[in-house]
Amino acid sequence: MNASTEYDAEGQAAGRAAARAARKAAKKPATKAQNDIGPTGVRPILEVTDLGVDFWVGGEWIPAAEHINYRVNPSEVLAIVGESGSGKSVSTLSILGLIPQPPGRIVSGSAIFKGTDLLKMKQRELRRFRGEELAMVFQDPMTSLNPVLKIGYQLAEAIKTHHPKEPDAKVKARVVELLRLVGVPNPETRYDQYPHEFSGGMRQRAMIAMSIANSPSLLIADEPTTALDVTIQAQVLEVLKTVQAETNAATILITHDLGIVAELCERVIVMYAGRIVEQGDVHTIFRNPRHPYTIGLMDSLPKLTEDEDWLRPIPGQPPSLIHRPPGCAFHPRCFLSQGRLRCREEVPPLRPTDTGDGHSSACHFSEELVGHRSKFSDPVPA
Repeated sequence: MNASTEYDAEGQAAGRAAARAARKAAKKPATKAQNDIGPTGVRPILEVTDLGVDFWVGGEWIPAAEHINYRVNPSEVLAIVGESGSGKSVSTLSILGLIPQPPGRIVSGSAIFKGTDLLKMKQRELRRFRGEELAMVFQDPMTSLNPVLKIGYQLAEAIKTHHPKEPDAKVKARVVELLRLVGVPNPETRYDQYPHEFSGGMRQRAMIAMSIANSPSLLIADEPTTALDVTIQAQVLEVLKTVQAETNAATILITHDLGIVAELCERVIVMYAGRIVEQGDVHTIFRNPRHPYTIGLMDSLPKLTEDEDWLRPIPGQPPSLIHRPPGCAFHPRCFLSQGRLRCREEVPPLRPTDTGDGHSSACHFSEELVGHRSKFSDPVPA
């Protein structure tokens, strides 16, 4: 039996099992989950617990994200940081039901949003949530916008989908207001233009406007500035700050740029090879990092207030998830490992650090980093 036949057989069996489970669940009375009150005394708007996502690659299931746990509080800006392939986008796309199944599948976990487990919802139910309660800004607006439809029509469609009885004139006024909010000049004229008539930065502004069209409670921004040049990135960041202040929506910002994190976010999750390796509030992460990977990410950034001859890159490359290193996945690139057997054999658990305040690290020897200060620890001189 070849790989594709095995895949089809396993995929069909999984589909039948999922259908049986869905029918069984449908016969039971619906129960509503409840988000637990967090350590800060605030009930989170989203609580992800033990999320696991696999993909079928080369005849076997490969874990792309494992044991993902985090909370997002109302009005909070949470950053998920990591290199390409770290699992940061997959873990959030799976919550919204946006990974293709197959070849992807959610193998464990829950994602409780306002008392409802998103991972147990059917696609029809999820469509009611997406764009209404939950919204997403994708990396490349040109592939997200339809090139043959006018910008105004596409933004209006996002509103009419969830509010079909809303008068057209009112919807148009709302779209113009949204374009003005995100800084699109001459919004009345831009309403009737096509995506190719917008610059890259303007298209991303339009996508941000679309995402907040229905005043969502949670906004997910997946590397919204990656495809833009530096000056436009700064403008889009200002738009995101304005939008967050105006809508008061909680935000998950997915990025590899720690500079953006320092400017916008309150808490940080650092991911590597499909797992969370460190998390905490932004001040603690920048001043007292407790994972060698986090320190490597910071050291690879320039500090404009100091003269630096060389940046310090992280040696090597992120591992392929198909051939993930045993033990700690970061140990082949780690300055702290130095060939230690424990690093090569044992997967480090995510455990609290001495700093408290919800700061945790997945490093066997994180205590050895006590007193290690990143180059961003000191305040910027006036």
